Amino acid sequence: MNRCYSLLGVILLSSCAGPPETLVVKQFQLRDQVTNSSDEPLVKMEKERRLHGAVSMAERRNKLGQYYALIWNDSAGAGQGEVEVIFQYQQGASASLVKRMVHGFPAVDAKGTAEFAIIGDDYFKNGKVLAWKATLLRGKRVIGTRQSYLWQ
Repeated sequence: MNRCYSLLGVILLSSCAGPPETLVVKQFQLRDQVTNSSDEPLVKMEKERRLHGAVSMAERRNKLGQYYALIWNDSAGAGQGEVEVIFQYQQGASASLVKRMVHGFPAVDAKGTAEFAIIGDDYFKNGKVLAWKATLLRGKRVIGTRQSYLWQ
């Protein structure tokens, strides 16, 4: 009887798993250089990872800002054209100017992660990112897109 319940549990849990999302955007804002003991373990680890290698206070200051990791998956399209991950954004001090960063991947890749950082002088002079849009292209075809609430 216990074996039946275990089997039923496995079936139910496996049915909840769906296909992976085409494009996921993860954000992290590094606001200060100090790692506090009150920080959550994941936040503490991410801070340490972003500040790794920065020795002087000036180097650590240049790592402050906003980081975006765009995780993409296009298993069905592998080999059908090169991949471009495009990150467009607007910052507080640059008004309606839309800035753009692009990261490319070979056609054979089925998934990957593109990291974009608005840090250092760009972050301090132009301000925080207020709105953003991420687009995944294979060849010239749009595979997926995500955008922040304020993107127009």
